[in-house]
Amino acid sequence: MAFYGNNPVKMHLKDLSDLYGEKLHISNVISLRSPRYQDITKRMALDENDGRIIDKHDQFYRDHKLLLTLFRVLGVMPVQRGQIGKITFGWLSSPMIYAYIFYVATTALVLNVGYERLDILLNKSKKFDEYIYSIIFIVFLIPHFTIPYVGWSVAYEVCDYKNFWGKFQLDYYKITGKDMEFPYLSTLIGVISLGCLFLASGFLLTLSALLEGFTLYHTTAYLHVVTTINMNCALWYINCRAIGNASTAVAESFKKDVDQYCTSYIIKYYRCLWLELSDVLQKLGNAYARTYSTYCLLMMTNITVSVYGFTSEVVDHGLKFTFKEVGLLVDAVYCFTLLYIFCDCSHYASSNISDRVQWCLMDLKLNTVDQATAKEVQLFLAAIHMNPPKVSLRGYAVVNRQLLSSGIATIAIYLIVLLQFKISLVNLTS
Repeated sequence: MAFYGNNPVKMHLKDLSDLYGEKLHISNVISLRSPRYQDITKRMALDENDGRIIDKHDQFYRDHKLLLTLFRVLGVMPVQRGQIGKITFGWLSSPMIYAYIFYVATTALVLNVGYERLDILLNKSKKFDEYIYSIIFIVFLIPHFTIPYVGWSVAYEVCDYKNFWGKFQLDYYKITGKDMEFPYLSTLIGVISLGCLFLASGFLLTLSALLEGFTLYHTTAYLHVVTTINMNCALWYINCRAIGNASTAVAESFKKDVDQYCTSYIIKYYRCLWLELSDVLQKLGNAYARTYSTYCLLMMTNITVSVYGFTSEVVDHGLKFTFKEVGLLVDAVYCFTLLYIFCDCSHYASSNISDRVQWCLMDLKLNTVDQATAKEVQLFLAAIHMNPPKVSLRGYAVVNRQLLSSGIATIAIYLIVLLQFKISLVNLTS
């Protein structure tokens, strides 16, 4: 019941809707006149196509510039800051010409050592299990020959991914009024890069000391290959960590804003920003799909062959922890660690993007906000549900912990088959 003048009358639904709509319009007008909205509107005028503006707010590039330089030195990813605020690639650029020269020089060394490994495998190996060691050494040389396919050929996609970071950080600045930060990222990259080189050297020297037929001279052909493998793992970890930092920054800014200005335009802006962040994660997987598909296959192959070689030694001679057994274990543990880091950091990056923002949205009391804000909250939750953040290698595989468990299951199946073959050979010769 409502009173018009002194007479109580029933208010029709249309009258109620008109009255509510008028109040909602007034609420929106008031919110759009707020200083917060005016600040955002001013920053929205910044041109995302202006390289100088992008460069000013592209903290991610400044922090991980060392990593890009190291990949150019290795001749794997010859991209550069060819324009202000933009990563570029060209088949005749100076980094690419250097990559050609470096690749030709290292190929000559790899072919020479690879020929010796094949000679040992085909002509000098007498026992079945001796093939295992030669196979491992040959498998470690294969990544060198895939560099043009998994590195150079995806450079344009990598540039697109890197440049999208600049746009995302500018949009973050437009909404929040502050630049995105990546705590300790540049220091971490320096430490990890040195660690990758020392780890590769230590790994190869350990194999040279423990396994027969792997001379110190052979390590020269493997050093840049194993270093590149380590750096690929470091590259993925750094990118996932940066995405995690970005998701934390977005969630904290969103929480602060909705506590002070819980309005429809704030929810809408952060919904668009969240979708961009989710797109960053998807572009990461698409850009490096070839690189890390090959990476996973290499790790799984090495783990399978190494564990089989170790088990075969145990079947033949018992568990004595000889140099051969320890060397094979070192190889298996090394490759499994790299595969675990690759899958685990992807899992954290995916979960960090959605969890904190989603919980913040669910904590909002919709009965205390206007209809437009409630609708934006529902649209935001629907966007999270319909676009779950995940790292997909162009649809071939989703990188998460499930990939690690399925990889272990696949390795176990192949090990069972190989061990059955081994046992049947032992029975035939006995």
